[in-house]
Amino acid sequence: MYEIYLQSFVLYFVVIDPFGTTPIFMSLTKHQNAKEKIKSALEGVLTATIILIFFSIVGNFLLSYLNISLGAFKIAGGIILFIISLEMLFDKRQERKEKDIENVSSNIAIFPLAIPLLSGPAAITSVIVIVSQFGDNLTYQLISTISLLCVMLITFILFFIVSKSQQFINKKVINVFSRVIAIVLAGLSIQYIIDGVISLI
Repeated sequence: MYEIYLQSFVLYFVVIDPFGTTPIFMSLTKHQNAKEKIKSALEGVLTATIILIFFSIVGNFLLSYLNISLGAFKIAGGIILFIISLEMLFDKRQERKEKDIENVSSNIAIFPLAIPLLSGPAAITSVIVIVSQFGDNLTYQLISTISLLCVMLITFILFFIVSKSQQFINKKVINVFSRVIAIVLAGLSIQYIIDGVISLI
């Protein structure tokens, strides 16, 4: 069970990217006071969590309804995650995220914070892949959900800290960390592709 939790946690942590999203949260909320920043952080994280849990519940149904095999979805998810890992490795993902905030709505907690920064296509794909591979094993699905909640809690804590003091985040440290986890994500994505091919064969 610990292995299930660890695998799910690592994947969710990489695709949700709390450390990479925190500087963007700082930029989005630079005109807000501390209380407003904390409110935006809470609303954004809660909204993203609800969206991801929703897809974790209906993921199996969607695949069955659309007649998509788990193997095919693993391959597709692996390819998407591999592309993201390359973007992170060459520092392109952060640039893309920063472009997403150029035209923000009045409610930044929903857009672009919750969608697409925290619960974007990669996160949604990861949730569906992880939950679907467990089939009807409710225990494993619950462990996966707990790992997701832990990642979202870490995300909120980081947002809360920078709402109080923006000196907490060092972009150089974030860049180094992002490249390290990009390599981990690349490995996970290739494994998903291999598992998908094997299951189809």
